[in-house]
Amino acid sequence: MQVSEAMCSQVKIATPGQSIRDAARLMAQIDAGVLPVGENDRLAGMITDRDIAVRAVAAGKGPDTPIREIMSKEVKYCFEDDDIDEVAFEMAELKVRRMPVLNHEKRLVGIVSLGDIARSEAIDTAGTALSDISEPGGEHCQSQDGSSARNA
Repeated sequence: MQVSEAMCSQVKIATPGQSIRDAARLMAQIDAGVLPVGENDRLAGMITDRDIAVRAVAAGKGPDTPIREIMSKEVKYCFEDDDIDEVAFEMAELKVRRMPVLNHEKRLVGIVSLGDIARSEAIDTAGTALSDISEPGGEHCQSQDGSSARNA
């Protein structure tokens, strides 16, 4: 099964110059915790509700802070014709629950989430990926040394 068969193609996009307040409002409106950031018809980054909380609010930045100051610029993505099982495995390795989907001209065409994968024919793959993503540790671990609190 290809990613295009499971992904959501109705994607709202923020721009780097928009404020984090605008991003938060849009996230609230569409009930999402992540937005792709696009510039000149290209994927420029991603912003999450966690980025707003940790990189902006916790750092004392105001609501008018431009998205470009706190967004993640290095974004992992997949292509619409990639195999869904391989993408789920990569999501597990990266410990991410959503991944932008590009066409081969590198234009954003959607987002695929573990929920999308779970609703597809690849439900076993989604369960395995979620289990791996939920393992303690990794880049977003909250302990100082990157290890699990359970292991500390």
